[in-house]
Amino acid sequence: MIDPLSDESLMGLAIDEARGAAGREPADVPIGAVVISPDGAVLATAGNRREADEDPTAHAEILALRAAARETGRWNLTGCTLAVTLEPCTMCAGAIVLSRVQRVVVGAMDPKAGAAGSLYDLVREPRLNHRVELTTGVREQECGDLLRDFFRARRKR
Repeated sequence: MIDPLSDESLMGLAIDEARGAAGREPADVPIGAVVISPDGAVLATAGNRREADEDPTAHAEILALRAAARETGRWNLTGCTLAVTLEPCTMCAGAIVLSRVQRVVVGAMDPKAGAAGSLYDLVREPRLNHRVELTTGVREQECGDLLRDFFRARRKR
């Protein structure tokens, strides 16, 4: 069980998944996600697998939401919290809204592609049928450093 009030602990699990994504062969962009139930049980964790699976939809958030739905036996994840190391893109933000996740905890923001407050704000769009509680900047430096270090190393190759 994870303390459902500890965003830092949740982000730690997501960071572990992000590191795993970068450490795989083929290496993937280090983004990790974790879904916890309303009572604090870890339902699912995932890291990006776009390269490994050759799948453009294999973002950490999508994989974690799918696994959480399988774990609960329901697509509807009402009351659940998703923690992710990088602000969700439009695809992931849409999936978060459609799965009825209650709350999203974000590490680093993504001003170029973010859809949870930066470029767009789909998770809190008042015209949609569900809005998500959003907390940003949790372990932001650490999450951002993972991405900066990954891309710096790739540019050196």
